[in-house]
Amino acid sequence: MTSSREYPSRPIPGVGVVVRRANAVLVIRRGNPPRRGDWGIPGGAVELGETWREAAQREVREECGIEIALGDVVDAVDMIFRDDDGRVQYHYTLVDFVADYASGDVHAASDILDARWLPLSEVSTFELPEMTRKVIEKAIKQK
Repeated sequence: MTSSREYPSRPIPGVGVVVRRANAVLVIRRGNPPRRGDWGIPGGAVELGETWREAAQREVREECGIEIALGDVVDAVDMIFRDDDGRVQYHYTLVDFVADYASGDVHAASDILDARWLPLSEVSTFELPEMTRKVIEKAIKQK
């Protein structure tokens, strides 16, 4: 049985958020396909009637239990996953934002397995997909 996001008829709009706090960024371990078990940044699909910015704030709150001060767009990226036959199994078009931590205690909630503050000094060596690392590096440079 496939989920509603698997083998979509069109790309699914989503958000990612690089949350900064002092000399660290928030990373999460995904709990659902297509990247179950992989580390990344908080984010997810935009819901009907929701703006990009509302989705970004909601996803961080749902996944990590914190409030953020949302900043500017960092990048727009595509995540396309193909099955063994070459068919598009997942396709997300993501708008990535930068944000600053505002309040709350980070904890893994909703559909993630873990959430933690990653020191900036470890971003280049932590188990992150290259695309995610590049987005984090761009966000760190933004004021």
